[in-house]
Amino acid sequence: MILMKTATAKSARKPGRPRVNLLPRAEQVRVAKQAQRQRDRAAGLALCQVKLRKDVAERLRQAVAIPGFDAELEKFLGEAVVEVDKYPNLKLIAWNRVDSLLTARDAFALYERNWKFVDTKNMGAAERELIRRLTETCGHGVMNV
Repeated sequence: MILMKTATAKSARKPGRPRVNLLPRAEQVRVAKQAQRQRDRAAGLALCQVKLRKDVAERLRQAVAIPGFDAELEKFLGEAVVEVDKYPNLKLIAWNRVDSLLTARDAFALYERNWKFVDTKNMGAAERELIRRLTETCGHGVMNV
């Protein structure tokens, strides 16, 4: 008689994998996503969504898999975007800008328009190199001052 009870108890169980987590699936996904975001934040990572043409987006997806891609992207961004706070004269002439980053073209245009306010005597080597690079890339070798 005892054997019969255990046999009926086994057959009464639901088929499939036993339930390990007591939370419903939607709640499990929400908790896991929240934990992932916290790990990314702690690692200094941020999500950046960009709308690109389909062919460009596909090439970018493939390029991300290349070892050293992030270093190449950082190098490109270092040339295309200027951090205003790193350069004292640029910071002075960009006083009315909210963003701490400028495109290279905008930085070059600011230097050209406001050259009379630039202190060339006390300018550091890094800012001189920036102006030289911007003149070559944006001004095609000429700065109209």
